[in-house]
Amino acid sequence: MKDNYRNKGQRQKLVSELRRKGIVDEKILSVMLKIPRHFFLDKAFEDWAYKDTAFPIDADQTISQPYTVARQTELLEVKASDKILEVGTGSGYQAIVLAEMGAKVYTIERQKKLFDQTSKRLVQMGYERIRTLYGDGYKGSPRFAPFDKILVTAGAREIPKALLHQLKIGGMLVIPVGDENVQKMVRITKTRSDDYVSEDFGDFSFVPLLRGTNHGIV
Repeated sequence: MKDNYRNKGQRQKLVSELRRKGIVDEKILSVMLKIPRHFFLDKAFEDWAYKDTAFPIDADQTISQPYTVARQTELLEVKASDKILEVGTGSGYQAIVLAEMGAKVYTIERQKKLFDQTSKRLVQMGYERIRTLYGDGYKGSPRFAPFDKILVTAGAREIPKALLHQLKIGGMLVIPVGDENVQKMVRITKTRSDDYVSEDFGDFSFVPLLRGTNHGIV
């Protein structure tokens, strides 16, 4: 795929829309202006990449709405050199946003087909430093813990305890929590080893966070 003047103009309009909707972190907007989001969709659906809406990808998953990507990133308060675990790699777009913010990114995906596709895409786009992991997001990644921040990009019925345990003191977990129709965006800050402060940032809608892994074998 190519990134032409039309694509760049579409990104300009999208970023202006995100700014109107309340995204104030200019670094996030600058990163989203840079990343060719149409690379993450089939060419036939290229124009959908720059609409502020979620869009289906393989394995019954979605690439999140641009506003949601920006808002979750904003809530995470990313700092350069933060060690971040993303739960739910999907297309890889969110992982790249975090990497462009200066974070050291680990991202875990339970769908083998998506894991294989996205791992390849990240390398092709020059993001070899993003560490892709195949596994159960509910369990996080004990091997690489602890993390400064954890971002969950699927709706959880409850907050996985493993993710809380894998946060550093002072670290943050941003996660949508609720049923399959609507979730509350929650930010949890770990103040001490077993103490947490929780904040609610309103309603969102995500595909469900599922346990286990899926090799796609019937």
